[in-house]
This record gives sequence, structure tokens and C-alpha cells, in this order.
Amino acid sequence: MSVAAPPAGEASVAAGNPAARLLIRRHRLRWWEALPWIGGVALYFAFPDYLGFGCDLLVTILFALSLDLALGYAGIITLGHAAFFGAGAYTVGMLASYNIWTEPISSLLLAAATAAAIGFLSGLVLLRTTGLTFLMLTLCTMTLLYEAANMAAPYTGGFDGLPSLSIGPVFGVFEFNPLYANTQYLFALAVLFVCFAFVRTLIYSPFGQSLTPVRRRLIVCYTISAALAGIAGGLLAQTTAYVNLAVLGLDRAATVLIVLILGGYGRLYGAFVGAVVYLALEHFLAQIYPTAWQLGLGLLLVLIALFARNGILGLGEALWRRYGARRAAS
Repeated sequence: MSVAAPPAGEASVAAGNPAARLLIRRHRLRWWEALPWIGGVALYFAFPDYLGFGCDLLVTILFALSLDLALGYAGIITLGHAAFFGAGAYTVGMLASYNIWTEPISSLLLAAATAAAIGFLSGLVLLRTTGLTFLMLTLCTMTLLYEAANMAAPYTGGFDGLPSLSIGPVFGVFEFNPLYANTQYLFALAVLFVCFAFVRTLIYSPFGQSLTPVRRRLIVCYTISAALAGIAGGLLAQTTAYVNLAVLGLDRAATVLIVLILGGYGRLYGAFVGAVVYLALEHFLAQIYPTAWQLGLGLLLVLIALFARNGILGLGEALWRRYGARRAAS
């Protein structure tokens, strides 16, 4: 059986450039990369009563993926990523609450544009600094937006937020039902798939492979990361029909960091694994011990830090390499 040869251009580049060969090989899809999406579709049919939980899971994955682009691939360690998440959420929320614009797809694009603008402008200043100074300034940016939203209570709803948001039907046909999350779940899954495909293409592109401490490229990456976080925030507002100050809070920023620590940052699928583990633990531990479920999560984080410094995926890869080495030795 003959195997089709790669395109002439690709073959010629790969033949004379080992780095290009590596990039082409890594960019190719593997069979197991379909598993998260098969699982996402299966959840829709197998657990129809948990689609609200599923929406929360998909939003968390997208938010973690946006942070992973900055942290895992560009080395930008930030404590204030919730600033962009909240900006996207309030963009969708305020437009819908005042009946200015309710179409869901274009609303997410507006959320992305708002968050990207904030990311770009803040990145121009913040990325001039490094280390602890940068960490504190990202936290200050998030706090400033939080206080701005709180002071603009007549428009943002303040602490009470903006409830009962009216979101238009997808493509003018599929309506968002507040009692049943069928449309919301499928819409969130589709949005996550599109954003993931974009991020995967980006990080395996020459630009993604050259994300080094070059300020211009870091600003671009920071802006794209902010836009994706804005989409995640806007998606939360659409799927829950509600937005309040919690989207700009420190809890939101800490949660997404914990998700990446659990799953493993800089590994593309760490956001998936971390989000599933975190939300599953939150759900089941809260049922077992409602007042101190964070204790179990904290113990797990200590174990991850001690024995799997790059998360669950990092531990899995290390065990797989050890298994391969033993097989080769035998």
C-alpha cells in the first residue's frame, strides 16, 4: 500500500530544516485528540440533567486555555486574568440587559474585542515590568476593573449584578431556554471547539514556536489571551443569563490558576484535565463535607506540587516515558 507524499513545499522545507520537521510532525492530529470532543457530545446525550454543570465546565476549560496561552507558552505569569474574563462577561451582560445587542455569536466577538483592547493597552505598560512587580500590577488591573464595575452600579447592577439576561437565539433558530441548557451546552461546546482549534493552530505555527521574551510578540500573545478570556466570560453570561462582580474577583483568578496547576500548563490539554478534575472534586467534596471541601482540594494540590510539578498530564507523561524505558531495556 502506497503512502501519499507530503506537499512539495512542505517536503522541501522539512528536508532541509530539522526544526521544521519537528513542527510539522507535532502539528499533525493524533487519534486521541478526538476523545475530549467525543466525551463532550456523549455528555449531552448521557447526562441531560447535568448540562448546566457541563456549561460551567466548558467555560472553565476555555478560560483556563486562554491563561495557558499566556502562562504556558509565553511565560507570562499573571494573577489578574479574571480582568479580561469579567470584561467579556460585562460586555455581553450590559448589551443584553439594556436590549442593545443580544445576538450570541456577534456578542462574543464584541466581548473578545473589549477584552483584547484592555489586554493590549494594559500589556503595553505591564509587560515593561517583570517578576513580582508584574504580578502585582496584573492584580491591580483586575482590582481597578472590579471597583469600576462596583462604582458604576446604576449600569452594572453593582453587587447584585445583572440578572435575567435576554440572549437571542443562535442563528435566529435555536433559543436559549433558562430551564433547559440544551442549546447553551451545544453552543458552548461549539465555541470551545473553534477557540481550541485556533489556539492549537497558533501554538504550532512559527509565531507560536517563537514566543520568547520579545516584547512585541508578548503583547500580541497577551492580547490574544485576553480576547479568549473575554469570550469565556461572555459565554458564562450567555449560558447563565447572569453576571455580577464575582466575574472580576480574586476567586475567579485563583480558580483558573488552580485548574492549570492540576492539569499541567503548557500542554494544550492541561486545561481540559484540570477543569474536569477541579469541578468534579468541587462537586463531590462539597456533597461530602460542604463547609470544608477546599481542604481536600488543598491536599491534592500539595501532592501535585510534590510529585507532579507539571500537573496530572506531566505525571502521566513521566510514567509513560518510564514504562517505555523499561520495555526498551527488557
